[in-house]
Amino acid sequence: MADVTGHNPATRDLLAIFERARTRLFGRLDGLTDAEYHWEPVGDCVGVRPGDDGVFRVATLFPEPAPGAPDPVTTIAWRIWHIGALCLRCYVTHFFDDAPEFGDRHSWPGTADEGVRALAEDWEHFVTRLAALDDARLLAPMGRGPGGWADETYQKLALHALVEVAHHGGEIGLLRDLYLREGVRALSCRNRSPSPRVPAP
Repeated sequence: MADVTGHNPATRDLLAIFERARTRLFGRLDGLTDAEYHWEPVGDCVGVRPGDDGVFRVATLFPEPAPGAPDPVTTIAWRIWHIGALCLRCYVTHFFDDAPEFGDRHSWPGTADEGVRALAEDWEHFVTRLAALDDARLLAPMGRGPGGWADETYQKLALHALVEVAHHGGEIGLLRDLYLREGVRALSCRNRSPSPRVPAP
């Protein structure tokens, strides 16, 4: 958790919002099981699966629907990877000078505990670099990054990260709710007494 004291107002407020988002997201991830992590509510989910070498990797970076089909459904594991590796980790790599070597961007832990820890590490990498900025640097063009991002500010990058966290974090919370209710529904169906047969008139 980044220290928000002693910062300029814009940086301080941004870090406070990130801390609130972190508390909510990781609160929703508390107690996540491996079964939930890999749960596929539909048959064609995009997830994180082991390859022939035993390394877990995402099936695809950007799932696209087939023509006329709804958007693909992704697992909690994929969504955690998306927030951590594809968003926060890539932002550190592309927009800061002191990025560490992260390795294969497709690989991701195969267990829930390890996946949540990896997300926490990616979060810390990004937020500590935001915390090192003052307001002048936060609000000035970054001067680096792919596409037209060099002309954008670190504040815009941070707000974009918050959109990704809110979007996919909300999806993770909903999937957890559905998973728990799926178990309750299955148990209820198993325990339900057969309906009495009503004689035909």
